[in-house]
Amino acid sequence: MSYAIEARNLSFSYGHHKVLDEIDLTVSSGNFYALLGRNGVGKTTFLKILTGLLDPRAGSATVLGRDTRRIRAEDWLSIGYVSESQKVYDWLSGEELIAFTRPLYPNWDQAFCDHLTKQMQLPLKQKVHRYSKGERMKLILLLAMAFHPRLLLLDEPFGGLDVLAKEQLITCLLDTTQQEQWAVLFTSHDLAEVERLSDDIGLIDTGKLKISEPLDSLQNRFRRVQAFGINTFPKIEPSMWQPQKRENDFSFIETAFSETRHQELRQLLGDRVEIAPMALREIVLAFFTETNPTLLP
Repeated sequence: MSYAIEARNLSFSYGHHKVLDEIDLTVSSGNFYALLGRNGVGKTTFLKILTGLLDPRAGSATVLGRDTRRIRAEDWLSIGYVSESQKVYDWLSGEELIAFTRPLYPNWDQAFCDHLTKQMQLPLKQKVHRYSKGERMKLILLLAMAFHPRLLLLDEPFGGLDVLAKEQLITCLLDTTQQEQWAVLFTSHDLAEVERLSDDIGLIDTGKLKISEPLDSLQNRFRRVQAFGINTFPKIEPSMWQPQKRENDFSFIETAFSETRHQELRQLLGDRVEIAPMALREIVLAFFTETNPTLLP
C-alpha cells in the first residue's frame, strides 16, 4: 500500500540531544492525522523533515512517494504547508498576494480560490499587515489549498484564533479535504478541534511515538472507572492508570477496555462501579501525566 506520508525508524538529533527516536508513522490519502505532544518534543522537527528542510539522522521518510532527502521544487506543486509563524508579503493586499502566488502553480484553480475566499470571508482589498490573526491564517490556508495539493501539512493552524475564525477554518478544511481526498498531517494543542477533525492520533513524548492509532480505536479502549464501597484496592494492572483512593471509593483509568474487560471489571468490582467513556482531552492529559509523573498535582 502506498501512503501520502511514510516514516520508518526515523530518528533525528540536535548534537547529542535526540529529538526523534525511531518514529514509525503513516498517513493515507483522505485521512486527517493529528500529531500531538507537549512543546519541544519534536513535532515541528518532524514536519521540517517532511518538507525537506532537515534530513533524518537515521531511518527514512517519504511524502507522496518521494524520499524527503530528495524533494524537488516540482514536488511542492502537490504539497500545501501552513504554519502559525509563516511569513507572507504583508505589504501586499490579499488580492495582490493571490495574484503573485497564482502563476507559481500550474494547477491553480481560480474558481476554487474564489469559493474559498467567499467561504472564509476574506477582505482581499485590504493590505495583509492589517489582517487579524484569524484572517491571516485563513489567507495562508487559501494559498495552500487553491492549487489542489494532495497533501496538507499544518503546524499549529488554530493557535490564538477567535471562535469564529477557528470555525471557518475548520469548516473549510473538513468540506474541502473530504471532497478532495487529501491527506492532512497537523499539529495542534486545541484538543476539542483535534477531536472534530482527526481520523488518526499520534502521541509523541521524549522523542518516541508512544501511541499511533485511529481516534475511534483510542476512545474505545479508554474508560474512566469509579468504584464505590470497596475497602481493598484491587490489582488490575497493567492496564490501569492513575489509581486514586478516597476512603471506601477509588477510581482509575482503564486503557485496554473491551466487552471482555467490561465483564471482568464487573465480576471483580460488582455492581457498585461506573464505567464512562473519555473525551480525547481527558485521554491526552492522562497520557502525559502517566508518562511524566511530575506533572501530577
